[in-house]
Amino acid sequence: MKAVYTELHRSHDPQFFLVRGVIKRTTEQPERADRLLAGLKAGKHTVVEPTLFGQGPRARVHSAEYLRFMEEAWDAWVALGDSGAEMIANIHPVRYGATYPTHIVGRLGWHAADTAAPISKGTYAAACAATDVATTAAQLVMDGEDAVYALCRPPGHHAYADMSGGFCFFNNSAVAAAQLRLKHERVAILDVDVHHGNGTQGIFYERSDVLTVSIHADPVFFYPFVWGYAHERGAGPGLGANLNIPLPKGTGDDDYIKAIGEAEKTIRAFAPGALVVALGLDASEHDPLAGLAVTTAGFRRIGAAIARLGLPTVFVQEGGYLSDILGANLTAALGGFEEAR
Repeated sequence: MKAVYTELHRSHDPQFFLVRGVIKRTTEQPERADRLLAGLKAGKHTVVEPTLFGQGPRARVHSAEYLRFMEEAWDAWVALGDSGAEMIANIHPVRYGATYPTHIVGRLGWHAADTAAPISKGTYAAACAATDVATTAAQLVMDGEDAVYALCRPPGHHAYADMSGGFCFFNNSAVAAAQLRLKHERVAILDVDVHHGNGTQGIFYERSDVLTVSIHADPVFFYPFVWGYAHERGAGPGLGANLNIPLPKGTGDDDYIKAIGEAEKTIRAFAPGALVVALGLDASEHDPLAGLAVTTAGFRRIGAAIARLGLPTVFVQEGGYLSDILGANLTAALGGFEEAR
């Protein structure tokens, strides 16, 4: 399996992370990519550079005003003259009868779901590069590859059409799905990150052409808390095209595989032409965010279960944070997929 990667992600090195009122160094660090690259090397995957696609793929899933904000944000922040090293919103208007602001501080709040996606000088370039990685992987699959892995950083599945959040700025999995839609009438997204893919759900919630399925730690106790419940099924034309499978804290391999089986039934019934896997590795028993308890062998079983769907597949890296076995979990997930094919 080919893997797509670029060093441009390193320009995004966030520092701020607010956890229960305590400021910590974020877990979304550049070192994540080094450990994932080691996992690719162990799996003997060929790593290729992304093609530069420009704004087009991002514009398919993100609003024009959000794209403009992301492009202009850092320069406008610096122009304030007394601003900090990272852009962190201090207002969250939630838009009740609100007017779109013109001041950069107001725009930052408008476009931020939380404080977990600080913007610095290199963030926009890194986020754009991540969408190129995802789009390239999708295009390779459209051109005939059976499956391709996209090492995207920063991740994307918490990003809405016009909001950042949860370490995410542009929704790489949604971008990959939109690219695949150029060829396929229907596309499915299976999100196996420990967190609900709320941004992805939001982008496609009223669409019938993209099925969104998310298996995640129950939002009763875990981020994002206000999205990801089983009764969220889509709306309008998209009613029934969204499936959430929340799991109890500490769920291990066997029960996770049962959830994959439930997802498989829905995906087969939808009959998509291609699949995007939002590959979070943070369901690991050793992940610092500690929501679920999947073992390395469990990730191999997850990869094998995905392979049995028999679909052209784009793996898009989402979460998975610093632990000694992060790379091994990636090797296992992709290896299980390849062995089952």
